[in-house]
Amino acid sequence: MKTYLITDPVYYGSEPMALTSSLKTVFTRTIPDFILLRDKQTSDYPTLAKTFIRVCRSHNVPTVLLHADCTLAHDLGADGVHLTSNQSDLIVKAKALGLYVIISTHTHEEAFKAQNLGADAITYSPIYESPNKGEPKGLEDLKEIVDKISIPIFALGGITTEEQINAVEKCGVFGFASIRYFI
Repeated sequence: MKTYLITDPVYYGSEPMALTSSLKTVFTRTIPDFILLRDKQTSDYPTLAKTFIRVCRSHNVPTVLLHADCTLAHDLGADGVHLTSNQSDLIVKAKALGLYVIISTHTHEEAFKAQNLGADAITYSPIYESPNKGEPKGLEDLKEIVDKISIPIFALGGITTEEQINAVEKCGVFGFASIRYFI
């Protein structure tokens, strides 16, 4: 099962030096298959993104993604982009730029729409209780969407333990995504 690390400035910082230090600490324990720079509070996302990509490349992270901005992801040489659930209209543009596209989904309808528009993968969330993310979907709903669509699904939301990882894996997901698990 694939692993997908999503950064958060609370844990990784919003300055290049803090981000570099945090990532290097994580990379001493594990190298995720996918990694996303998700920082909505920095005043200089492009500079932070350059540092992020450089550090991830130096540690051979297979798939490096930027958040929400497909043009920046392309221009900086990231492998792809992770779009928000409100950005499905950008899937075609991102694919035309040669990017790997993951999009956040929270309903079966959003998942089908992402698949139909050509997304490479989706996150489906929240599976478990997660701060400020609404009512958890649970494992039954996750299994149901896994059985319905053909593109890869990353389970996301509140996944912090090996027990939870094993449970989502049994649902047939492509991988799991998490912020707190990798800390």
